[in-house]
Amino acid sequence: MSRRGRLACGLAALPLLLAGCGTSAGAPGPEPEASEARAPVAPPRGAGLDYQLGGAYRPDDDVQVVVRDHGARPARGLYNVCYVNAFQAQPGARGWPEELLLRDGRGREVIDEEWDEVLLDLSTEELRRAAADRVGRWIDGCAQRGFDAVEPDNYDSFTRSGGLLDAADAQAFLALLVERAHARGLAVAQKNTAELAGDRKRLGLDFAVAEECGQYEECGVYDEAFDGRVLVVEYTRAGLDRACEAADGRLSVVLRDRDVVPEGEEGYVRDAC
Repeated sequence: MSRRGRLACGLAALPLLLAGCGTSAGAPGPEPEASEARAPVAPPRGAGLDYQLGGAYRPDDDVQVVVRDHGARPARGLYNVCYVNAFQAQPGARGWPEELLLRDGRGREVIDEEWDEVLLDLSTEELRRAAADRVGRWIDGCAQRGFDAVEPDNYDSFTRSGGLLDAADAQAFLALLVERAHARGLAVAQKNTAELAGDRKRLGLDFAVAEECGQYEECGVYDEAFDGRVLVVEYTRAGLDRACEAADGRLSVVLRDRDVVPEGEEGYVRDAC
């Protein structure tokens, strides 16, 4: 299932654009010694959740886990997940070397039409390592800002590649990101892609972020694979009701507006079980 409802540093997130949205990350900090890195810790089961990709704001009192863009700062005293667009290049801020952008047999960029994002070329080990080094700089920044975990988005981009990439390419790339994040003491989420949840232990994934698993009756797949450590984001009341029923108090579930705008802006919605 492709991602739905993500606003990756859109107009609602203008204050974050210069802080690090897109691909203009700063130079990475020094690699930590193995003894310096803390052990990654997954988010608690059934915790109150907020999904703040469209802009950071003060979480409600019932929230223990917050997801924010990698250009934002974590919420004080809560468990913070850092969002990075790991498998695609965002429009207007691509900044990626041409050789890392996926092209079809006619030399045209392969684009996720819904979000106008070019897919990264992850078809070889050399390309995957080059891309992982760039995304790894954002991951380093997440750790330096004090986040607890990272959410690499668009794991399922291979399904939009016209057969040029496959699940093995995506998993090999994600394994490199897991290695980088764990070295920084960050837990790593699987984003959507229920069909690959069964491989989560092999890849070292710690928890899941599942959009609309209630709407599409997939919450049980993530629950089983991740032993209840699942952050569920729904965008409809019907989806929320189904997710809450499936969660039975075990999963973290939130209802958000599809543009995930900050509280106080037109269209803002947040509710929970």
